[in-house]
Amino acid sequence: MPGPDVPDLPALATWLDAQGVGDGPLDDVRRLGGGTQNVLLAFTRGGARYVLRRPPPSRGEAGDATLRREARVLAALAGTAVPHARLVAACPGEGPLGVAFVVTEQVDGVALWDEVPAAYATPQAQHRAGLAVAAALGTLARVDVAAAGLADFGRTAGWLARQADRWRGQLDSYAAVDGRRGERLPGADELHAWLVATQPADWSPGLLHGDAHLGNVLLARDGTGVLALVDWELATLGDPLLDLGELLATWPVPGGVYGERLDAPGLPEPVEVAAHWAATAGRSVAGLPWFRVLAGYRLAVLLEGSQARARAGLAPATTGATLHRRACALVHEAALAAGG
Repeated sequence: MPGPDVPDLPALATWLDAQGVGDGPLDDVRRLGGGTQNVLLAFTRGGARYVLRRPPPSRGEAGDATLRREARVLAALAGTAVPHARLVAACPGEGPLGVAFVVTEQVDGVALWDEVPAAYATPQAQHRAGLAVAAALGTLARVDVAAAGLADFGRTAGWLARQADRWRGQLDSYAAVDGRRGERLPGADELHAWLVATQPADWSPGLLHGDAHLGNVLLARDGTGVLALVDWELATLGDPLLDLGELLATWPVPGGVYGERLDAPGLPEPVEVAAHWAATAGRSVAGLPWFRVLAGYRLAVLLEGSQARARAGLAPATTGATLHRRACALVHEAALAAGG
């Protein structure tokens, strides 16, 4: 029966016909893991493999708007060196699924958070992989947003000054979800105050991925490097140092918040990751400490949203509790990065 997991396949096939995407029936249709906010479906048509990405019904117009933005940034990346899954077709809304969606080529890669293939089993291969991830994000930071047609993709005026209050406001907004008042994340107020007090005087606009961690980087299974950055729903304009800051906030260092996600002792140290990103991006990392703290604070706030939804009965309680613990740990590590 058609639904979020199995759409109306004949209607989708007719729509794909009109876009010139393959021919014949849709075969081997299956749900993919890895999507937390959207539904991912893989299918084969005419011998080619595709992935369809759509929002769940619960997200409404906000989900449609997000997918339209994702389609726009993927189209813009076609003329760049940024590794990504090629956009094949996009529906802005309505259409055969009743919602916006994008169809991309399927990239046969693996995220290290999910699996460490044999090609990455040695420390040397892990080291190369880590530097390749840094280079991929550095390449993204080099994108000329005007030439790519993305000059209006985000509000750059006042972007830096908005950041601390933007995420503080999001944290406060969860009271409307679960009705809970009072402090949610111990130390979050102090981090907010530190970010406001130490805000850099200057910043350099660029294209942000917005969710830069190892779970959103697909590596070639043969060990040859990065195939694609995926999950562009938070992409916008801002300082790409925030992407680097998030990559380091989620880097699997022993004893760190994400250390349990991946056993890969050969990965480069964060300082080497930052240096390689800077060399590829052609940007200074002088302001990185502030963005590292902002990234941890921001990610903690985003994760805490799952706890609010869980308290309201809109998400599994175990998921909410797990992500709340991770959010608290992120705040703690960000506080250490801030000097206390």
